[in-house]
Amino acid sequence: MGITKKVFGSLANGSEVFAYAIENKNGAKAEILTYGATLNRLLMPDKNDEYRDVVLGFDDLEGVLERSDFQGMCVGRYANRIAGACFEIDGKVYNLTKNEKGITCLHGAGEFSHEVWDVEEVNDNTLIFEFFSPDGSNGFPGNMKITTEYTLSDKNELIINYCASADKTTIINLTNHAYFNLKGYGNGNILDHVLRIDANYYTPTDENSIPIGELSEVKSTPFDFTQDKVIGKEIKTDFDQLNYCRGYDHNFCLNKTQGACAELYSPESGILMETYTDMPGLQLYCGNFLSGREGKKGMPMEQHDGLCLETQYYPDTPNQPDFPQCTFKAGEKFKSTTVYRFLVK
Repeated sequence: MGITKKVFGSLANGSEVFAYAIENKNGAKAEILTYGATLNRLLMPDKNDEYRDVVLGFDDLEGVLERSDFQGMCVGRYANRIAGACFEIDGKVYNLTKNEKGITCLHGAGEFSHEVWDVEEVNDNTLIFEFFSPDGSNGFPGNMKITTEYTLSDKNELIINYCASADKTTIINLTNHAYFNLKGYGNGNILDHVLRIDANYYTPTDENSIPIGELSEVKSTPFDFTQDKVIGKEIKTDFDQLNYCRGYDHNFCLNKTQGACAELYSPESGILMETYTDMPGLQLYCGNFLSGREGKKGMPMEQHDGLCLETQYYPDTPNQPDFPQCTFKAGEKFKSTTVYRFLVK
């Protein structure tokens, strides 16, 4: 029980990367790397009281550096996509790094995910990771300070608190890009998982996964997860929104009712994960483009071997005036909390 620390590897410039492990009184454990404030392991008990690692990740730093698709990383300054890699504040256009297909800015060009963060041990259950992003980094305005706080509670909750502010008006959208598999990685894909999302609408996209500016009803479409549904039931349906990205990679507009915004369940392991957030959106991504890169234990991560439930503002919000907005004035703080709570049923 408590926090332990070990060297995970070293970067080419000599900077050491550490792996911090938080273990609660139940024996559940979370491993977070200082590189990218990355959630690399998350061990939770199954229906037989055996522990399964329910997130995709890597056994060494080489894997993180060479083969990662943002597995478990903190992403920002702007999680998800910005169309044309540009946006406007008060009449000024900011041109960003185009790191996806040469046309969009994805996850803030990966800045937060590919740097070493400072870390502070708060108590036996909590770590705070800190990062500084200078004015103009990847085109974003303002010197920005960011903290990501991880707590593993004795109720088997992984609680992530985000806080950020800048000295210029800017956009902020932070999340974690964990790929979950409640059977435990290596035990098959997530298509047999059961999912519920408390959302009556989602944001349809164009072929480049950029929202077209409309909210569409999920009712009578493959995107209806308002009741428990097996993920694989309709993921291969001949439906334009699924064809564009080989499955689900879409933002759901949360109803913001009380309780969990999403529930994910593996009948095989008996593990149930509830997701709670104060953000307006939830990105469901079903690992559609995982293509055999080696992960933990030398096993390949294949299509649909994990899924993401990313709490967020909607994609391309700065260019979509009708979406809930994410512009923060100089000194104004972005704060958000996401909780992943694990149960057995």
